[in-house]
Amino acid sequence: MLIAIRNKLYDSSKIDKKNLMFSNHDLKLLLLPLIIEQILNSFMGMADTMMVSNVGSTAISAVSLVDSINNLVVQMFSAMAVGGTIVCSQYLGREDKEGCNKAARQVFLSMLVISIAITILCIIVRKPLLEKVFGEVEVEVMTNSLTYFGITVLSYPFLALFNAGAAFYRAGGNSKFPMKVSVISNFINIAGNALFIFGLHMGVAGAALATLISRIFCTVVIFYFLHKPHQPIVINHYFQIRPQFSMISKILAIGIPAGIENGMFQFGKLAIQSTVSALGTAAIAAQAMTNILEMVNGIVGIGIGVGLMTVVGQCMGAGRKEEAKYYIVKLTGYAEIAIILSCLFAFAITKPVTLLGNMEAESAKLCFEMMIWITLVKPLVWVLSFIPAYGMRAAGDVRFSMIVATCTMWLCRVSLCIYLCKVWGFGPIAVWIGMFADWTLRGILFTARFISGKWTEKEVI
Repeated sequence: MLIAIRNKLYDSSKIDKKNLMFSNHDLKLLLLPLIIEQILNSFMGMADTMMVSNVGSTAISAVSLVDSINNLVVQMFSAMAVGGTIVCSQYLGREDKEGCNKAARQVFLSMLVISIAITILCIIVRKPLLEKVFGEVEVEVMTNSLTYFGITVLSYPFLALFNAGAAFYRAGGNSKFPMKVSVISNFINIAGNALFIFGLHMGVAGAALATLISRIFCTVVIFYFLHKPHQPIVINHYFQIRPQFSMISKILAIGIPAGIENGMFQFGKLAIQSTVSALGTAAIAAQAMTNILEMVNGIVGIGIGVGLMTVVGQCMGAGRKEEAKYYIVKLTGYAEIAIILSCLFAFAITKPVTLLGNMEAESAKLCFEMMIWITLVKPLVWVLSFIPAYGMRAAGDVRFSMIVATCTMWLCRVSLCIYLCKVWGFGPIAVWIGMFADWTLRGILFTARFISGKWTEKEVI
């Protein structure tokens, strides 16, 4: 029975277990730094928010509002970096280093031009954009928002280029170096906050300046080392790079659908936040804390998914389709174990965290109840709804992922949440009922797509 199921997932007779592209040791070297980076970035982000909150409620409100826009931009740059990772990893799988370096140069140029254009546009329309998105807010909140946005928007090109540079290293199987750079950058950001906020009393301007400096550091370091030889991907002679539109179109064919998928996810989150905000202060506080804890129990799984893109990309580039299937199944198993352990850990720290956070009794009770359901349901449905999709995207099957993720987001996660809240009077648990429905439907559709094998017919290069 088990052999029949395995043969349905991949043909083991076509896989030479003694000559795999990635040994267990190789997977460990690739995945562990990615997981550590995800964990540290998450906790550094929490520390960053806590430091800014000391400035006052208007400051944290301004930062929170502006970051809802910044996160959209971050997701777009991350999606373009995904396109670079997939294209470059497939060239490396073919052992075509020259083609890989040409692709990397075009990713660099594309990210630079697009990020500068977005930065200039945001600077020009900064005030009307914030007024349009946030409507009527307190004068002090809007003033702080304009200050924070005006400085952080200058970091967009550096953020975009770091994402690209990190993607090049990961495509070559080196996730350790970008992890180190990212961790140092986070410490620079925290130190900058301490200096500018508490030492120089610069408020939100200090928080924004610390973010800008940390992102400049990331970009300078990663591209300084990228021009050195003796590594899979090398970029040099930056001023001699000229656009090759055929290559750029290949990259954007991957990056744009991924960007739309990520963008829809952010818009969906905003719609859900708007619904929860009408449920009262206790519900808002409970939902905010539950979101943080749910993010914690998914960090390791996401790190495995990001690493899977490099693995599958190289396998597909080398024409080893059955081996790509094998790794998707194997890493999905790893992710399942990780999610079970992460969910148990997050559940175990729920009560201590709500106590340390001085949450009101009603909010803490709501948070604990939601974490019970998340701990029970997430290990059953989350992994199949996300991990195989990372691998299939790496094979070039990005449009299917975009359509499925967008439809399930709006049909389940958003619409069901709004319906249960407004029609049936559900509390914040409605958010998670919608989420569970989304994960379940996505898991069914992605599993069916994986078994069909249609994703292996896509061509990237």
